[in-house]
Amino acid sequence: MALIIYESTKESFLNSVTNDSITDDIYQIYQKKLGKSPKAQIRSWTNSMEYMYKVLNDSEIPDNAGVAIEFTIPTTSKRIDFIISGFDEKDSDSVIIIELKQWESAKKVDKDGIVQTFVGKRQREVAHPSYQAWSYASLIEDFNESVQEDEISLYPCAYLHNYKISEDDPISDDFYKEYIDKAPLYGNGDVIKLRNFIKKYIKKGDNKRILYKIEHGKIRPSKRLQDVLNGMLENNEHFIMVDEQKVTYELAKQMARDSYIDDKKRVLIVQGGPGTGKSVVAINLLVNLTADDLVSLYVTKNSAPRNVYFKQLKGSYTQKYISNLFKSSGSFINAESNEIDAVIVDEAHRLNKKSGLYGNQGENQIKELINAGKFSIFFIDPHQKVHIKDYGSIEEIEKCAEELNAEVRKIRLHSQFRCNGSDGYLSWLDDVLEIEDTANYDGFDYDYDFEVIDSPNELRDLIFEKNKINNKSRLLAGYCWKWEKEGRENTDIHDIEIDGLSMSWNLGNTDTWAIDEDSVNEIGCIHTSQGLEFDYVGVIIGEDIRFENGKIITDFNKRASTDQSLRGIKKMYKENPDKAQKTADEIIKNTYKTLMTRGMKGCYIYCADNNLQNYFKSRLKSMKKS
Repeated sequence: MALIIYESTKESFLNSVTNDSITDDIYQIYQKKLGKSPKAQIRSWTNSMEYMYKVLNDSEIPDNAGVAIEFTIPTTSKRIDFIISGFDEKDSDSVIIIELKQWESAKKVDKDGIVQTFVGKRQREVAHPSYQAWSYASLIEDFNESVQEDEISLYPCAYLHNYKISEDDPISDDFYKEYIDKAPLYGNGDVIKLRNFIKKYIKKGDNKRILYKIEHGKIRPSKRLQDVLNGMLENNEHFIMVDEQKVTYELAKQMARDSYIDDKKRVLIVQGGPGTGKSVVAINLLVNLTADDLVSLYVTKNSAPRNVYFKQLKGSYTQKYISNLFKSSGSFINAESNEIDAVIVDEAHRLNKKSGLYGNQGENQIKELINAGKFSIFFIDPHQKVHIKDYGSIEEIEKCAEELNAEVRKIRLHSQFRCNGSDGYLSWLDDVLEIEDTANYDGFDYDYDFEVIDSPNELRDLIFEKNKINNKSRLLAGYCWKWEKEGRENTDIHDIEIDGLSMSWNLGNTDTWAIDEDSVNEIGCIHTSQGLEFDYVGVIIGEDIRFENGKIITDFNKRASTDQSLRGIKKMYKENPDKAQKTADEIIKNTYKTLMTRGMKGCYIYCADNNLQNYFKSRLKSMKKS
């Protein structure tokens, strides 16, 4: 279900503006529905709603037309500023989507759909308002079943009410015509034009009925990268990139092409948490640059995503073609300088310092990757380091880039596309697991299904039931049970025994556990699931993390002896206990956060430690009360 902060009829909205209560109305509902204060938005609401009053104050726009403010786009953390609903001249459902901007000026940027303006206290490159409005409408069409089945027509536009658009203004340059045609652009002085745009599609009021249908519309299954990879390589547009994703993508294309032309090294560091679209941007970039005849490679240290992509592409492309596109991070020890036009490094936090089975080959994987590429881009999340040998960091990338005289740019991805778009869920996890003290978030915003399950067998049955829908639900666990050599290829030999549950770890004779037909019968680990996503996950939290004396406690002694991710920690503990405890604490917490963010629609957990089980329940209970 989607979320609308404020909804009313046009008549009620105008009355609220007239009575100077509209900002307070929005503020109160925002606090009630989201549990946090939107202080930074108050001034913009006050200003924008006055302008929307002028636009809607026309007797030909029906008084009972629906009005919605701050509509959350399904499966994302993005919100649409203003919506008007009603019926057109043929009595068909119509919805006007309006992106509101406080901008006063902008500069043209030679990147598709990108402009430069003063926002966030400095000049920044951002998505063109028409591109933004169009991309938001596209996301709703993609994910809202009611919009599709009821044939609700969406008409996006952008209203820059403080911006006097001149005749030859950069914001309306022909360069942006494709998107302005899809989502018309209105500025200061364009009240009548915007009013006429609305009146063209809203002839009769609907008393908010269409808003109700959209808000309560069933969300279609989300597109998963591994499902649409083949189409992406055919250069079909499966994922519409929004806001900073689009900015990142266009910046990366420009840097890659500049390096191709002048042979100067450039490095782009892209930081983003789970579900911010790092892999989507990475694969789109691989497709686009390859189509432009730039020799480009997609690189990961973790083999699980590469193996899944191989299987998805098998039959459409030759094995040689696929293997030339997707590479291990240890493949560049002997690479010549600048022999690759673009090196696209996903999950860069997982890079090792050295390569080879014993970690004794080469000098430095990060340095080798930057050396090999004219342009290299690193997608990184510091909170997804899950192995003692994980070496990738922003600081190390910057250091290696400087040594190789590479120009460095940095950018962040914020938009949330996993966990049903709930930024709050990720912040809540950080707070509950005590990963970041600054999270301080006591709940999550949207319709994300999170439950603490009372028994592991009940957890298994729940995931089995979810998996019947489309084979996109999986059981995962922390590495607290040995993966015995005998039986690694036999699902009937069970490694994991806990409170009546008896199951096998993921099998050793497959590289594609995440998408295998029967792999719901085995329990996956961090190594077979990181970098991939499912609809629902059931996570068994082992004894390596517990709740004691009001604190989250990690215990590396409870990890299985076959677990390589903390190999050497006991030796480190003897030499430097504080360093060892800090390292283990980070890896164990990051592991569970990563497992608990693999589900796009929901996550269910069972904790081996009863106190931790009760702690999660109490946090959920207090969230629901607030």
